[in-house]
Amino acid sequence: MTKRPVVSPDEIDAIDLASPHLHAERELDEVWRHLRAEKPVYWHTPRENRPGFWVISRHEDANAVYKDKAHFTTENGNALATLLTGGDSASGTMLAVTDGVRHHQIRNVLSKGFSARTLDHIAHSLQQTVDRLLLEALDKGDCDAAADVSASVPLGAICDLLEVPEADRRFLLSQTAHAWSSDYADAPPEDNWVAKNEILLYFSKLAKERRGSEGDDMVSLLANCRIDGIPLNQVELMANCYGLMIGGDETGRHAITGAVLALIENPDQWRALKNGDVDLKTATEEVLRWTVPSLHGGRTATGDVVVNGQEIKAGDVVSVWISSANRDETVFDRPDEFDLSRTPNKHFTFAHGAHHCLGHHLGRMEVYAVLDGLRRLVGDLEQIGEEKWIYSSILHGMSSLPVRFTA
Repeated sequence: MTKRPVVSPDEIDAIDLASPHLHAERELDEVWRHLRAEKPVYWHTPRENRPGFWVISRHEDANAVYKDKAHFTTENGNALATLLTGGDSASGTMLAVTDGVRHHQIRNVLSKGFSARTLDHIAHSLQQTVDRLLLEALDKGDCDAAADVSASVPLGAICDLLEVPEADRRFLLSQTAHAWSSDYADAPPEDNWVAKNEILLYFSKLAKERRGSEGDDMVSLLANCRIDGIPLNQVELMANCYGLMIGGDETGRHAITGAVLALIENPDQWRALKNGDVDLKTATEEVLRWTVPSLHGGRTATGDVVVNGQEIKAGDVVSVWISSANRDETVFDRPDEFDLSRTPNKHFTFAHGAHHCLGHHLGRMEVYAVLDGLRRLVGDLEQIGEEKWIYSSILHGMSSLPVRFTA
């Protein structure tokens, strides 16, 4: 693993937690440890042209914010990238940034797409995909775990759920990989917007084709549903297909790459996995806790409220840092150790409360399938080059991880 410079707690008032560069290039473990102990509800002062915001670092406080629908909303955005720049254009239309009655209605529609039958089909397809990818990687020997394995696992699962044609899947991957992150420090922000628009336009066309069909895929479900007798409008259709695609691809992809790196860095845990000493479901939860594919969740206070003794005013932006809460020493024993047998494991990787990730079953299935495939098919893992971290203030993962798989 490439050792990145560690940010000292003395630098807290100077660093910018909303900067993609900070999360790609430096380690924040000591900062989070300090904030949890000394300033659990911390005011991050304005930087450049962006307003200030509250930083929630403790597990207990994160839980309180996530569950408090009376005082916090996602309708201005659920990430600092949008909250600090005028709000989210999908507010009130996409599930992740919609609250109240409409949130409940759209969630009910989308929940129907995650039926037991559908998930069973995807689980079977997932295992076939993982085995094929790992066998191809073993045949090559040297490969990039991020590009050659991780990228295709969740892509196949979410595209199966949406019934995206095989010919279009690589195109969608190229767009989802850059909608909320960049591979390089100097990538222009316009790249993100182009990628988002390409995804929206793609699903606008696909949904139009499936109106009136009897398909049971998620796009057809959205295109043909009725809420109080009224179909979803075109904006809601595009936004929720986009939300499913981004959420379904990004979380699993970064968790899987992170799992490979964690197993390489912790040979005792790799041996435990190989020997069958750990339960795969338990191991899956630890991978999700450890890798933190989403760094934070954002909210806006809708009224004055007190969190852990600190008053937060109506209109204030609040950021809940999953990367810190998942390492809270008051909740997790030895939180800075990667332990595949850890239980209980009440991590916030899929958030909590009303906005608990709808696709959490899918994300867990993806990680489970990869751990199972690694256990059965791979004899040894070795990192053979420096990993490259993505540039994002919300996503946490790698764009490249050169490895050698041995049969």
